[in-house]
Amino acid sequence: MNILTEHFNTPYHSAPFNAIKNEDYLPAFKELIQKSEEEISAIVNNPEEPTFTNVIEALAYSGEQLDVVSNIFFNLNSAETSDELQQIAQEVSPILTEYSSKISQNEALFNKIKKVYDEKEKYNLNEEQQMLLNETYKGFVRSGALLNEENKEKLKKISMDLSLKSLQFGQNVLASTNNYFKHITNKEDLAGIPDAILEQYAEEAKERNLEGWVVTLQYPSYIPFMTYAENRELRKEIALANGKKSFDGGEFDNQNLIKELLSLKQQKAELLGYSNYAEYVLEERMAKSPSKVIDFLNELLVKAKPYADKEIEELKSLAKADGIDEIQSYDHAFYAEKLRKAKFDLNDEELKPYFPLNQVQDAVFGLAHQLFGLDFEERNDIPKYHEDVKVYEVKENGDYKSLLYVDYFPRKGKRAGAWMTSYKNQYKKDGENSRPHISIVCNFSKPTKDTPSLLTFQEVTTLFHEFGHALHGMLANTQYPTLSGTSVKWDFVELPSQFLENFCYEPEFLKTFAKHYKTGETLPDEKIEKIEHSKNFMEGYQTLRQLGFGLLDMNYHTKVAELENKTVKQFEDEYTKATQLYPTNPETAMSPSFSHIFQGGYSAGYYSYKWAEVLDADAFQYFKENGIFNPEIAAKYKVLLSSGGTKDPMELYKSFRGSEPKVESLLKRAFG
Repeated sequence: MNILTEHFNTPYHSAPFNAIKNEDYLPAFKELIQKSEEEISAIVNNPEEPTFTNVIEALAYSGEQLDVVSNIFFNLNSAETSDELQQIAQEVSPILTEYSSKISQNEALFNKIKKVYDEKEKYNLNEEQQMLLNETYKGFVRSGALLNEENKEKLKKISMDLSLKSLQFGQNVLASTNNYFKHITNKEDLAGIPDAILEQYAEEAKERNLEGWVVTLQYPSYIPFMTYAENRELRKEIALANGKKSFDGGEFDNQNLIKELLSLKQQKAELLGYSNYAEYVLEERMAKSPSKVIDFLNELLVKAKPYADKEIEELKSLAKADGIDEIQSYDHAFYAEKLRKAKFDLNDEELKPYFPLNQVQDAVFGLAHQLFGLDFEERNDIPKYHEDVKVYEVKENGDYKSLLYVDYFPRKGKRAGAWMTSYKNQYKKDGENSRPHISIVCNFSKPTKDTPSLLTFQEVTTLFHEFGHALHGMLANTQYPTLSGTSVKWDFVELPSQFLENFCYEPEFLKTFAKHYKTGETLPDEKIEKIEHSKNFMEGYQTLRQLGFGLLDMNYHTKVAELENKTVKQFEDEYTKATQLYPTNPETAMSPSFSHIFQGGYSAGYYSYKWAEVLDADAFQYFKENGIFNPEIAAKYKVLLSSGGTKDPMELYKSFRGSEPKVESLLKRAFG
């Protein structure tokens, strides 16, 4: 008996983490793939006339348990991995890719889908059913259903290679990150670093059975060092190590892998009739075309560059006073923090005592209650995959709405960054509304024996960001799992997350939770005012940084032929040159650890962060004009969140806002 193939005998059929063994995965995948293939065969071999119900709906509901097990496995491979899990991933990925290729290239199945699609006028379909039919048909065409047998085989092979190579990319970045640490024994080398961070470095050393302090490339360790360390040579050394991740010619180097991944994507696009991979991707996005994205990014670049240049000039004059003639990228965080302190008399360490993690979480839960009527109750009877994880039952008017897993602290087996994910999608079937299981994963500083986990203000906004995604999942209320929650166009997916960050800068909301963890004192008004004013601090620099990533991504996916005669580093330098504010270093490159586009789902889609910023600035402006807790507007926004991918995102946005989003809303928020 395999725990993963059985009906989960747990509260709300949640993942039975406490009972899963690594050896369960491979047999479970094989058994569930076979079961799903039988469901597909039943659709194909049904002797009745093809209809929306017996083809399109039946397909939408197929493979349910396989989806759940895939979610469990791949989420754990990101949040709590091991050598054994990574090995299983290498075996499982090609099997799953082959399975999905087999479905998407099943001619008899596609013929039935096409028949329903061609005759759709005879069905009285509602808006969501029409969307499901269109997305199903398009999905098959985009997966090669119209190709001949030879090209179908080619596409299948490309998809399997892409799956394995992107997995390898991520594993290399994780290994490269974990491989480096800086052992420091002289306390003078740590001048400028706050005591709470020193305590964190000392704990890291102790875990490695070392005396002194240890700095790693994990963000909660790396960022404070670059921000506060007065020792410029050490800043340079650690920044170089970070910039060399998977770019040092060693075992975990990703440069060749980047070329291979991009070449495979180009081949895939051409097979399907597109001139490049970006064109293929953007057909299914709000932006529609590479030229529109490039124009959008360049328009913002022209507007933001003067602000960024002015900001860097301010940092240069600070550095000059310290005898530094040419400021470098590894000086940026240090002098930006100095400038921030001079301008706003604010620093992270001074603010952190007002943002203990439990209070910030209570605040975001409270906001969800005020806007959407949600309540959160911790459950200790639901299995977890690590002792750090907490599970909450989410209720609306006393009724079960969702499960929410939160996993906040770094571990060796957890990849860097922060993300929201889902273990189980929401959908309606046979009169039952099957509710979602959502997870937030972050990398915040762990509590020590004397201090709770205290967040930097940026980490506060990170938690709100991921919780915005989680709300998109938890509030889902659609018929079909494939259109539920965050299953929306990729350049729409960041709206809910970025929208929620805005509340962190609102004084009336901040006062409700920014309280000193020892004294209970509310964050003083002048500091709240400074947070509000500092919202746009270094906005020009941050905008150019994001635009650089977006332009690089778009050029990688439209100009892959150029890489035949260039190194990854040369390509990167050329296409980020317009956004560079510091001299580049020949020893470093960010592309080999650019997991968003080479491992995650942001290939030809990184621009969507900025695209969604226009949406979120415009949406929050609507709240600002009418009251940030306005119940009528919150109710309209809740409809947008709960609708998932059932409608065209621009139509969904317009029915919430009354008009299309305006880029001016973003420029006004960013630059006044």
